[in-house]
Amino acid sequence: MPKIIFLGTNGWYDSETGNTISILVQTEHYDIVLDAGYGIWKLGQYANGEKPVYLFISHFHIDHIAGMHTIALNTFSKGLSILIQDGGTELLNRIIRLPYTIPLEDLPFETTILEVPQRREDLPFKAEFLPMLHPVFTLGVRLEVDGKVITYCPDTGYCGNALKLALNADLLIADCAYKPNEVDVAWPHLNPEMAARIANEANVKKLALTHFDAKRYETIRHRQEAENKAKETFENSYLTTDGMILEL
Repeated sequence: MPKIIFLGTNGWYDSETGNTISILVQTEHYDIVLDAGYGIWKLGQYANGEKPVYLFISHFHIDHIAGMHTIALNTFSKGLSILIQDGGTELLNRIIRLPYTIPLEDLPFETTILEVPQRREDLPFKAEFLPMLHPVFTLGVRLEVDGKVITYCPDTGYCGNALKLALNADLLIADCAYKPNEVDVAWPHLNPEMAARIANEANVKKLALTHFDAKRYETIRHRQEAENKAKETFENSYLTTDGMILEL
């Protein structure tokens, strides 16, 4: 059964509450990493690199890629595949290169870039990718692994594609950047009520709130308030913190 490890649960920047967003999904045959905020530096504490590793980058905002330069800490004996949006290879190579960091081709393991959804048939697991509602192009993903469905809806407002990806999922991992009752149509993100609404309407089994905006959620107590608010709509709602582990 899949194990989900929250390496980083902050949005925007690191703070006392944690690192920026990165999530490890461990399955029987491969490890899947969702986004590469600074939390990804902890990857080697949980993944020994003896299985193929797939890193999904939802979009190119800094808090989702800031930890990319730390992947050189790892030894991926079975290689690393980076899943990015169609046309994203050029964007990635603008950042992961000299003088900023070690270029991908110089890493001490084989690295492959797969643009999705175009290359999703090359994946050894079933995955669906759909655009989210965000100021820049952002992909959400629905994974079917080890008999379970895990949906990741990163930075997004309430939208139909989030519902499609989450339909009947065992776990929905959802953006919760905004505080209860907060809405900004110019810069869409979810608040706990909207994330719970998606979970309820999509008939998911469990909702994990993450990507808490570091300025808005200065303490874990603030996250607890968001969890309580989400539970008013969807009882199986839970906050996440760095190092938290869920088993499905």
